[in-house]
Amino acid sequence: MKPLAAGTVIFHRDRGYGVVTSINLMTGWISARFGNEGRTLDLNLSCDQVQHADGEAIYFRRATPDRMPHGRLMQMMRELHQAGYERLYLFSWPKPSGLHLRWHLFTGPRHWMQRSWREGWYGSGAQYNSNPVLGWGDAPGASTHELLSALAKFDPQGLAQALGRDEDHSKWFAEVCDALLPDYTFSLSWDQRNGPRPAAMPVIPLRSNLPPYKGPDLRWPPGWAGLWSHLPLKDEPLVIRTNPAGVPSDADR
Repeated sequence: MKPLAAGTVIFHRDRGYGVVTSINLMTGWISARFGNEGRTLDLNLSCDQVQHADGEAIYFRRATPDRMPHGRLMQMMRELHQAGYERLYLFSWPKPSGLHLRWHLFTGPRHWMQRSWREGWYGSGAQYNSNPVLGWGDAPGASTHELLSALAKFDPQGLAQALGRDEDHSKWFAEVCDALLPDYTFSLSWDQRNGPRPAAMPVIPLRSNLPPYKGPDLRWPPGWAGLWSHLPLKDEPLVIRTNPAGVPSDADR
């Protein structure tokens, strides 16, 4: 299915040609403005007969778009790893609501808990649902090559820090991509109130109409196990550390 985003030109059988002004990729609701009308019209892609401007039908239920960018990020990272940029890492974890999955790309030393933060290298599915771009000057539906080219132009200094070898991680990441793409992604977080770290990484579907993941269990990334050897016991208070100065707040991630 062609990409859908704010600015996409559509055709409605009763209204004619219009422009999408806002979209929610999780629910399929859009707002569109037709002709010279001052007010927008709310439509649902699952039931209203909306087409692309060239007449191509929009089958939202049968070809649901990704509700988060993690699959595209994983494909881009795999390409960059193969090109020698192996010191590029993806940290993925859910928002407190559980509805959306955050993402954070970082480079340089593989410090999972002390990651380098660069503007534009992090986001969440909540942002992607209403504007399906990564924010690097990329267009909705950009190919993997177009996406990494946009990142290289957006922050060449940051990407240069990913150049180098990390064979353990790149091998692990290739195994994860082979098992999950194009339908699933992973999370590096679990609810610590439910007990110790599970043996396998949690797997998250990229689209709402996918069945639960039934593939092989996926091991945690290299260097991950030793980070959680000092978790508090069940009855002990959980200490929440504040962010250092200059680090983006949790609401901005």
